[in-house]
Amino acid sequence: MATSSIKKAVYLNAAARYSTLVLRVLFNAALARILVPEDFGIVAITAVFTTFFSLLADMGLGAGIIQNKELTRDDIGGIFAFSLRLGLVLMGAFALLSYPMARFYGRPELFPVGALLSLQLFFNTLNVVPNALLLKQKEFGKVALRILCACVTSGVIGILLALAGLKYYALVIQVILDAAFILGWNYFSTHPPLAQKPNWESLNKIRSYSGYLFGFNLINYFARNTDNLLIGKVMGAAPLGFYDKAYKLMLYPVNNLTHVITPVLHPILSEHQTDKTYIYRKYLQVTKFLSLLGAFITPFCWFASDEIVRILYGSKWLPAIPCLQWMALAMWAQMILSSSGTIFQSVGDTRRLLLSGSMNAVLVVACIIIGLTQGSIVAVARNVAIAYNLQFVATFYILVHMSLGLRCRDFLKSLLPDLAVMATVALAGWGSGWLPELPLVLSFLAKAGIMGGAYVLALVATRQLKPLLNLVFKKETT
Repeated sequence: MATSSIKKAVYLNAAARYSTLVLRVLFNAALARILVPEDFGIVAITAVFTTFFSLLADMGLGAGIIQNKELTRDDIGGIFAFSLRLGLVLMGAFALLSYPMARFYGRPELFPVGALLSLQLFFNTLNVVPNALLLKQKEFGKVALRILCACVTSGVIGILLALAGLKYYALVIQVILDAAFILGWNYFSTHPPLAQKPNWESLNKIRSYSGYLFGFNLINYFARNTDNLLIGKVMGAAPLGFYDKAYKLMLYPVNNLTHVITPVLHPILSEHQTDKTYIYRKYLQVTKFLSLLGAFITPFCWFASDEIVRILYGSKWLPAIPCLQWMALAMWAQMILSSSGTIFQSVGDTRRLLLSGSMNAVLVVACIIIGLTQGSIVAVARNVAIAYNLQFVATFYILVHMSLGLRCRDFLKSLLPDLAVMATVALAGWGSGWLPELPLVLSFLAKAGIMGGAYVLALVATRQLKPLLNLVFKKETT
């Protein structure tokens, strides 16, 4: 059933996301014990290229369809015809790219892996229009169920293939089936029309908006994947596997807390795209919620990184621990920052979104290169964390001051109590280091208990507990 309430939509998305999170953690934990780090490293190398081609597949069209309220059914059919042809071209191009990719990295197995992943790219390209229509119609219940079903199906098949000895092919087939499942679900939920040929007039209706968004996504891709690209080339697949595991652990709270909110924001807030005051008021609520959650997650992941890695992945992944520690320091900023792009899109200012992304990309790439010159994946992780925190300042200046026309001082002032909460939790985490040596799970639970208690006390002392509970339980107002 369609819904226009942000809170109801978030609850639906959260139920699916959190269920999926638990399942993905269990599936990944099982795969990490069946496969070796090099298997994950091989897939991580190809992921750099598949993500890039996925950006070419979308080109900002999905967000453009959501934002533009005047598109007709014929317009959708013309855009869908364009996506079909684009998908065939990109699938062939990626399959051909697989050979030079294998030569570049000196890994012949990358050729068949890349050729297979061209199918995933084709499915993702076809999915752009059906997925945008599902979100535009605010069918968040169907989206939530789709997330859960796709996770279970692909996860179980991936484990069975790994047990059968298919190594990295198990991971490859898993992502292909996941893409095919989501495409089928979205297509039969929306039944988009398919014109005989692309309609360029329809594409022109969203060209400007989508073009700036595509530029941002393209630049952001390079900023986000330069680390994987260069670590794989300079240090090899195994170090990349350790780094990639730590990076993905960092993204778990970022993706699975913020991404239950951001997918529903644009379809709903775009209905009020001319009312910046309304959008800003709703965004402050989202920011406060994410900030208060991040105030616990950031210090906890720093002080419990050893337990987290050992429990989830086992002792052969120990080099990922210091990487996770440093990346944890970027979690708070990343959680808040991850929703900013949606606000740029909702007010139709994708031009300044591109400006923000360009500045941030230069910063991130520079920090990654400096880390590589220091010769370790830990140095790269540390520098990436520094870059992400600097991004926070630059992005919110552009968003709040330039796009929304408001004062950054007031926005940052609202976050000061959250920083005090985070400092209190960090102090409790430091104190937990004096605990006697405990079994792994007990050590994790002890740190969670001590830091969790400090978190609640800090929320009460800073008068942030009631606002947090209101954001979660109080009925949403318009």
